[in-house]
Amino acid sequence: MPDEKQYIIDDISIKESWRLFKIMAEFVDGFEKLGDYFPAIAIFGSARMKRTDPIYSKAEAIARLLAKKGYNIITGGGPGIMEAANKGAVEGGTHSIGLNIELPFEQQPNEYANVRLSFQYFFVRKVMLIKYSVAYIIMPGGFGTLDEMFEAVTLIQTKKIRPFPVILVGSDYWKGLIDWIKDGMIPQGTVSSSDLDIMQVIDDPEEVVHTIQRIVLI
Repeated sequence: MPDEKQYIIDDISIKESWRLFKIMAEFVDGFEKLGDYFPAIAIFGSARMKRTDPIYSKAEAIARLLAKKGYNIITGGGPGIMEAANKGAVEGGTHSIGLNIELPFEQQPNEYANVRLSFQYFFVRKVMLIKYSVAYIIMPGGFGTLDEMFEAVTLIQTKKIRPFPVILVGSDYWKGLIDWIKDGMIPQGTVSSSDLDIMQVIDDPEEVVHTIQRIVLI
């Protein structure tokens, strides 16, 4: 008599194998569509930020200024800071790209992304953001924002990708994190002092744009 446990194992194996096709399809779709929108600047931040928050307005202003300088804007495609950045891109006359992630709550595509892709897998979307961005702008955000930021920092630190600007906007918000790296991680030897140079903290939108223009030539 066939082993019921073996049937279960085989069923799981089949399902996992078919999942690979969905993953490959997301990669292919992303590669085919996003190659037309170089260069792009990725802007990250909280999906929970209200439109009345000054940080929302600052993200919109930064995106607008970058758009007028010829950069496309790419975000996670959702509400909050992502919406602000996509809105600024539209106002600045550039491509406003939203890479939406399918979540059971919180994330809905914003109305300002005029180039849209949808992903089921976070890691596929993260590859697209890294591959097609020439700079990261990190506005105040939560775990997802930190995840995107530290992945870029780690890849730059380990020389797995070309160095590019990683700019943190909101010195008051990021001060605790920067101080922890300076006073905790560096003295313990878990990171080098030079690793901190990968990130820059800049508050003024004009200075953000100037810094990117100085480093990223288009």
